Amino acid sequence: MTAYDKTDVVIVGSGFGGSIPAYHLAAGGAKVTVLERGPWLEAKEFEHDYLLGSSYTRAFDFVVGDGMSVLGGNCVGGGSVVYFAAMPRAPKFVFERHGSIGRRMWPSVLTRDTLEPWYDRVSDSLPVSTQDWNDVSYAGGLWGALCDHSGRTANPAPVAVDNDRCVNCNFMMAGCRFDAKRSLLTNYLPAALAHGAKIRPLHEVQRIERIDDGDYRVHFNVVDDSDYRVQSGSGTIDAKVVIIAAGAGATPVILQRSESALGTMPHGVGRYFSGNGERLNTAIINEERVREVLGLSREDGKVYEANHIGKGPTVANWDKLDGSLPEYERYSLEQLYFPPGLGTILAQVPDGDEPRWFGAQKKEILKKWASWLTIFLMTEDDNEGVFGAPPPTGNAYRISQQMLGRGPLKYDPTPNTLHGWSLADAECKEILEKDGLAKVAPWTNDVVGAYTVHPLASCRIGDDPETSALHPNHELRNHPGIFVTDSASVPGALTVNPAMTIAALAERSVPGIVRALQARGVDVSYGAPAPDGSITGRRAVSKLSLVAGS
Repeated sequence: MTAYDKTDVVIVGSGFGGSIPAYHLAAGGAKVTVLERGPWLEAKEFEHDYLLGSSYTRAFDFVVGDGMSVLGGNCVGGGSVVYFAAMPRAPKFVFERHGSIGRRMWPSVLTRDTLEPWYDRVSDSLPVSTQDWNDVSYAGGLWGALCDHSGRTANPAPVAVDNDRCVNCNFMMAGCRFDAKRSLLTNYLPAALAHGAKIRPLHEVQRIERIDDGDYRVHFNVVDDSDYRVQSGSGTIDAKVVIIAAGAGATPVILQRSESALGTMPHGVGRYFSGNGERLNTAIINEERVREVLGLSREDGKVYEANHIGKGPTVANWDKLDGSLPEYERYSLEQLYFPPGLGTILAQVPDGDEPRWFGAQKKEILKKWASWLTIFLMTEDDNEGVFGAPPPTGNAYRISQQMLGRGPLKYDPTPNTLHGWSLADAECKEILEKDGLAKVAPWTNDVVGAYTVHPLASCRIGDDPETSALHPNHELRNHPGIFVTDSASVPGALTVNPAMTIAALAERSVPGIVRALQARGVDVSYGAPAPDGSITGRRAVSKLSLVAGS
């Protein structure tokens, strides 16, 4: 089967970087088509299990690279469907980082202050809410108590969750069947559809070419609904403007594969990838010591054996988000729930014999799985990831029916990145092991390399054409009319969960895309209100309370 179509705007991907422009451009009068490689799942299809063929494996894309593995969304709504909805704003110092290039990475026009209005728009639209200690999970409460006991602070994280709807099932990573999590399925996407946007699931974009009239032709394959290795057709769609928002692990691959038709890509395409400096530690909690030292108890007598109850991340330590500290010494520590499977494989035995991720000792700690506490470290890395030659189709060589692939990313952590990880690991250990409350060890990198759920910067914005693939307005250098608005455009590690910043940058990109469409003869305007009303978010939350390390 082949298909051909024509529209004003093609958007590749339906996560934050795709859905936000889709809404604003459709509301402004443009004809918009969104191509999404994953399935379109409804709330009733989100299942409370992690079996092959469930929403968990259908909605995720796990790509193993050389030294780095990437977990991302693969469904309509993208990462917002499977994220844990923690929505802090990036600290001010992030925008002044030099990183691996030795000078300011972010465009000169972008600071925390200039991005603030766009953060506000996202807060209005999802909306984002504060939490108090009554809203946090058992795991979050324990992490807060541990931080306090060791002389640190802890804060309930801002989230895009309707706490009145949330039933604390902790299956957020498989999609929220109660619509409590404010994914893009509950705001921007339905608003885009109401204004005439079209969404085509199971359409995997392969490459882009420029055609004789100056427009772009987007080539796609149609993917089987149950076996993502099978392709049942192909087609093309022409557009005046193309917006690529396929995620930092796929966007550069599409552009690399398009180079033979489009011409030379900017140097920054597929380079300077960041894993957001992420790392995970697993603590084995001593229930008896927690009861004795912290005075925590529950009705059934178990202090903590409930980490699978509640939400994902609810409490964070932001003490090291201090702009006066040297670069690579700033990080956040966040309590995180990670479901069975990869987390139990990669967790290591604290103080065990090497190797510590399998064997008799690992079997013993698996018996205590419900008393594990996972801490998510977000540090500053050196943007050392580089993408090799793209695979024949898609972003990876598909290994299994769903979810698993082998990709072209190579990541070799520099001494700077290792230094940041080491400091954050040591801080975790000091907090968790004080007075014998727990034993902790980082996840192993021996199996799948380093690991990130927040890939960034593989086609980043910036002022320097040698180190940034995009102009500050998100347009691809030397390729007018092609924009990148997803996590690939973020210049580097943020030291906090990046969804809020990705969304704010996508909001900020829209006026420039509107001007590009107008210059190409499309009758489109800018100025649509927030999908849920312009004051919804501000009623629910204080702006300052959403700021990590402000």
